[in-house]
Amino acid sequence: MFSDNKKPRTMNEIGGQPNRIEKNTKIKGDIVSEADFRIDGKLDGNVKTSGKVVIGKDGYIHGKVECVNADIEGSFNGELLVSDLLSLKSSAVIEGTVAVTKLAVEPGATFNASCTMKGKGGASMGGNATASSGGFKSSLGSKVNGPAKAS
Repeated sequence: MFSDNKKPRTMNEIGGQPNRIEKNTKIKGDIVSEADFRIDGKLDGNVKTSGKVVIGKDGYIHGKVECVNADIEGSFNGELLVSDLLSLKSSAVIEGTVAVTKLAVEPGATFNASCTMKGKGGASMGGNATASSGGFKSSLGSKVNGPAKAS
């Protein structure tokens, strides 16, 4: 009849409750959290979490982000360090430097970044994959522009 099941849960569980910065909210500063983070507003600063970072369609981050996984629909400018999977939706716009283990890009995403892919042990896999100078636009029928050639 009396059980421990009905006791309120504490926030000590790994990850805790997800955090959210709503649309029309602007924040300047650094955020450190163990929980997941969703940003639909604007953040000028750094995010460090042992969870997942989601940048919504209207979201924007300018700064450094360190996380395990990231889903990006909005815009990012800065340094992005993802220890597992980075997923870019078709509306994503990425500029800066990116370090990931796994990368998924939907057609239509704009990826203007220097990208380093690392193996699960943290070792770089065959060097850098860079698409910064040419303005890589991932969409059907588009082309990747290489370095300018002199005629």
